[in-house]
Amino acid sequence: MKMHVLMLPIILLCASCLEDESVVNKEDSMKPNTEKSTHENGGIDKTSTEYRFTSSSTVADVISNPVFKDFGYLLFHVDLNLSRSMTLADISSPNVYIWYSHIQPEKTVEIINRLYSDAVEGNQIFYRMYSDAEIAADPSKANTGLFLFRGEVGKPFAITNAGGGFMYVGAMHDSFPHSLEISNAGFNAFALIYRPDDPYSDLAKAIEFIHDNASELGVKTDDYSLWGGSAGARMSAVLGNQAYLQQLTDRTDIPQASAVIMQYTGYTQASQYDAPTYVCVGSNDGIASWRTMQNRLQRLSAMGIPTEFHVYEGLGHGFGLGQGTVADGWINDALKFWQTNMKTNEKGKNGNSYRNFSRASD
Repeated sequence: MKMHVLMLPIILLCASCLEDESVVNKEDSMKPNTEKSTHENGGIDKTSTEYRFTSSSTVADVISNPVFKDFGYLLFHVDLNLSRSMTLADISSPNVYIWYSHIQPEKTVEIINRLYSDAVEGNQIFYRMYSDAEIAADPSKANTGLFLFRGEVGKPFAITNAGGGFMYVGAMHDSFPHSLEISNAGFNAFALIYRPDDPYSDLAKAIEFIHDNASELGVKTDDYSLWGGSAGARMSAVLGNQAYLQQLTDRTDIPQASAVIMQYTGYTQASQYDAPTYVCVGSNDGIASWRTMQNRLQRLSAMGIPTEFHVYEGLGHGFGLGQGTVADGWINDALKFWQTNMKTNEKGKNGNSYRNFSRASD
């Protein structure tokens, strides 16, 4: 049956995001270069056969390490000013990752070391989605790509999309940690580095790239999920909609996501073409109202789409994994929701009911 394809409305553009409230200067300081770090306590034991980064390692130490080749700069956001002399402890701060809270230096260090170890073991950890010809025609596409946190070969994959108000990509706090935990659960996770001014096109390209190269990547094409926080959650909701997926990829052979996992965003559109949706948000979020998110899920549920909703008392915007907070462990609930809604997993289906597991004060 031919599906009616909806036109992507203007409301999805950056102007609709409550997060876009400040002006940020852009610079080229994060582009690759051949400079060596002069930081005396770089945090890397260069006498060891296996380098390891610590909280005192600098951004320059990471970027200049050979294992990160010409893409190391994309581990850090390129759309806001960020000094290469800052340490991993320095950058793990709401002053660097605007709109984010509960950023943990030890998680930043764990992420860098995980990717480093994977690369040292001979695994490819970064994939460019666009060809050399496409990048030559549009150089901005060079600042995109997928960091792969490997799970088990042949398992379904997730694409995680960080927020940042469509002004920058806060991957170190809002998608890398999620990808790390998803891979630890056995699934494959791709953290998307996208262009803030063309996010939907880049996510569509990422889905196409993974689908077309699934065999080489070692992932299953069915039952994938889309994850996102804030602006990234909007991206996931849009590409999780079957009509928008077909419109933005111009393809009908790519299956719809089995689940969309959303954190803290005020996205309001709901249609019969949306995927099963999990939501978590803080009751004190001044950017994304929990009531707005709850209302959307209730509408989806009324259409027969499985949903699950969690609101965490006292939390604000951008809590990420929420470790050490009342939201700690939410990602395990989200993983269960994804598995429940996999088409190849018929056990434990939650049906079409709206599931509200948490309370918030009025």
